[in-house]
Amino acid sequence: MKIFSILGALLLCAVSFNTFAQFESSKEVYSSPKLNAEIPKHKTVAILPFSATITYKRPPKNYDENAHKAEEKALTTDLQSSMYTFLLRKGGKYSCTFQDVERTNALLKKAGVYDRLDEMTQDSVCQILGVDAVIKAKYAYEKTASEGAAIAKTVLFGSLGSKTGSGGLTMQIYNGTDGDLLWRFYKAMNDDVMSSTDELIERMMRKVARNFPYDK
Repeated sequence: MKIFSILGALLLCAVSFNTFAQFESSKEVYSSPKLNAEIPKHKTVAILPFSATITYKRPPKNYDENAHKAEEKALTTDLQSSMYTFLLRKGGKYSCTFQDVERTNALLKKAGVYDRLDEMTQDSVCQILGVDAVIKAKYAYEKTASEGAAIAKTVLFGSLGSKTGSGGLTMQIYNGTDGDLLWRFYKAMNDDVMSSTDELIERMMRKVARNFPYDK
């Protein structure tokens, strides 16, 4: 009976892994007809604070709304910083430079628009920042399991059992002169107990690499 139980558990994990792989492979890419004409004009590009949302399949015990909002707020700049670090680290690969995110955020706050970016046109934001284009990104994440349960599964089954949530990352590039959308990339993502914002961005950018317009 123990053998059948173990085989059943392994089969379940294999099915879960297959579902995980299919979900992770989901992506969508859009390129504007004027992308190739505009991209070479971009010398400096800013990365805006991410729009980040966290939802729960089942609200956790002792759910705290204020703590939840604080987690979302921290994620907006953590992901922004992680993307900047990734692009900076591989700067020689790109045809443009990326504005320091601390400068970006300081200029947005000075102009009084840091918390009102959704109300702004992207060409207006570019004027405030003094850049040729902006990267605007959104991360929507649904937590589906507690970290405690995921850790227990990881101990039993390895990384196959460590998934704690799923969501999607959307990355968009807007032109500075007219605010038009030039490029959009969407990637379905899974998260696990070992993930950090750096790892999440690393995984996404590996998928973006073949399509990223600023690659030389």
